[in-house]
Amino acid sequence: MSPRSKKEYLQNVFPRYKQAKSKEQKSKILTEFCEVCGYHRKHAIRLLTKFKRFTKPKIRKRGKPSVYNQPPVLAALERIWLDARMPCSKRFVVIIPLWLPHYPGGLDLNVIKAIKKISASTIDRVLKHIRKKYKHVNISTTKPGTLLRKQIPIKTNQWEEFRPGFLEADTVAHCGGSPEGEYVNTVDFVDIATAWTEQRAVWGKGETAVLEQIKDVEQSLPFALLGFDSDNGGEFLNHHLLRHFTDNPKRKNQIQFTRSRAYKKDDNAHIEQKNYTHVRQCLGYRRFDHPKIVDLLNDLYKNEWRLYHNFFLPSVKLIEKERIRSKIIKKHDQPKTPYQRVIDTNSFDVQNPMKQKLTQQLEYLNPFTLKKSSTKKSKKFYNLLHENSCAKTLPG
Repeated sequence: MSPRSKKEYLQNVFPRYKQAKSKEQKSKILTEFCEVCGYHRKHAIRLLTKFKRFTKPKIRKRGKPSVYNQPPVLAALERIWLDARMPCSKRFVVIIPLWLPHYPGGLDLNVIKAIKKISASTIDRVLKHIRKKYKHVNISTTKPGTLLRKQIPIKTNQWEEFRPGFLEADTVAHCGGSPEGEYVNTVDFVDIATAWTEQRAVWGKGETAVLEQIKDVEQSLPFALLGFDSDNGGEFLNHHLLRHFTDNPKRKNQIQFTRSRAYKKDDNAHIEQKNYTHVRQCLGYRRFDHPKIVDLLNDLYKNEWRLYHNFFLPSVKLIEKERIRSKIIKKHDQPKTPYQRVIDTNSFDVQNPMKQKLTQQLEYLNPFTLKKSSTKKSKKFYNLLHENSCAKTLPG
């Protein structure tokens, strides 16, 4: 007999053995069990005495039933959590009051009251069944530029920047795992103090194309650009960008142009994290090898995507880190959106007219509409990729 068959036979013999009234009946059942399964008599006795067929019923939690396990509450929480790109519970608590007024179709008053009172630990508990982990290891396509390393200083104290205007930049390659040929790249930017982000798409990694998108981003920022920090890629370490920042006669104040240490990703920790949350989670790891995708991506980045992330998705910032023996204790501030951090900055760094403009812009924005529109636009270049792949596979 197979182990599975023996286990099934044990389940059938067990109630007969327990219900036997005399030792003679138990002895007969035990003999039968040993002959069928080929067990030693002592081993068979241990199996029949220690076998647990029925599990203990779960102890019912005392008190009133939870208001969060109701289907309308769970459905609303799940909808907001998924549209907000699956944030952690501490960020999700801040997201809820920003998104609730724009919930499509509205919600019942009791559901709104329950969701507004929910805590971070309760969110972890009620959303446990839908949480998923996404892990993907991809190749690096950064080719180091060695010509200007001595002219561009290294900066490693990025955590000390508290004024808006100091950007970190990096490129995200949409190469599909193969760096051969030409493909689309996303140039990602993040302000260290406010976490304000901008993204632009370029074809390849040409110096001129990257510089044009950097100029466009500089015009889109709600504050003046003060510093620019990048990795050692050749798309950043070149004479075009160096002249644009440090030798531009049109500028009143020259930009602080710095770079990170070679092969030290921790120096660009801010932008490395945004590469995943702001680019990979939206676009994935497919290969974008059609030039028309550049315009479609920039249309998405300049409109829906920057508004969606900067006005409705909060983030936390590390304010203190202490090492106690083998443990590192980190303290973070309260989650805030980049828009809220810009509003809270000193008026000297961000002028009041700009703050009023951003506040008026927020009144006309809807996060659910932005998410729906961005999904619709992303389908356009995915359809373009599908048509392009089908055309390549056709004979002739």
